[in-house]
Amino acid sequence: MKITIACVGKIKEKYLTAGIAEYSKRLSRYCTLQIIEAADEKTPDGASEAEETAIKEKEGDRLLKLIPDNAYVIALAIDGQMMNSVEFSEQISSLTVRGISHIVFVIGGSLGLSPQVLGRADQKLSFSKMTFPHQLMRMILLEQIYRSFRILHHEPYHK
Repeated sequence: MKITIACVGKIKEKYLTAGIAEYSKRLSRYCTLQIIEAADEKTPDGASEAEETAIKEKEGDRLLKLIPDNAYVIALAIDGQMMNSVEFSEQISSLTVRGISHIVFVIGGSLGLSPQVLGRADQKLSFSKMTFPHQLMRMILLEQIYRSFRILHHEPYHK
């Protein structure tokens, strides 16, 4: 199984970089993991709705270029499907059984994902109705992917 995290922006905080590196290392025994970053756009203070739409479209175009045609795409979106960790692991297992060998998770920038990226997604996934910083979401997603592989392999993990 190949898993790609396509995301907007670079991680600047050392604690997040360390956490992402740790979960990436742990995941290496279960899958081939790739994290690819699209450049983010600066959002001016007090940006108009039109400016925000243009920023999301630019970031979205960059993200779409990173997604292979044959990949199953899961976009992280606040209006996506919510599931618990066991359901998430069952989803990954189900995709594998269906012959899906490459899953791309997409994390947008601070303004979210463009309609074009959401339209390309095979599924939308939400971790909460709350909003999280996109940099932190990267680490949360990696932790949940790691947890799902532990569940699938019947290995212990903190509850």
